Amino acid sequence: MTRKLYVNLPVADLAASVDFFTKLGFTFDATFTDENATCMIVNDDAAFMLLSHARYRDFTGKEIVDARTHTEAIFAFSADSREQVDELVHTALAHGGAKSQDAQDHGFMYGWSFQDLDGHSFEVMWMDPAGYAG
Repeated sequence: MTRKLYVNLPVADLAASVDFFTKLGFTFDATFTDENATCMIVNDDAAFMLLSHARYRDFTGKEIVDARTHTEAIFAFSADSREQVDELVHTALAHGGAKSQDAQDHGFMYGWSFQDLDGHSFEVMWMDPAGYAG
């Protein structure tokens, strides 16, 4: 059985987050979008639900983590090439994202990370399947 994955992520400014991720090439599902939430498509089986803080609180009684000062998770997604990894991170940094870690080159695998407008950590990675001896 294939399962779909939805990651719920609190954001301080929904419109700014949509603009930020649009510049990185993501699209959004209008069916699940209103003034408090949007569905950012990763692929047919995975999406991020970007939720205003008020809407996010409907799903939990816990405090929302300030991802600029505390870690919650690192969300990784793939790129088609090393060059695309660099392009996506440079685009994120140019549009208000923050540097997270330096690029890591393991030969068959290359990754670099950034933080979005709310400090959530994203890693962009490329792996050469022909070079992996795993």
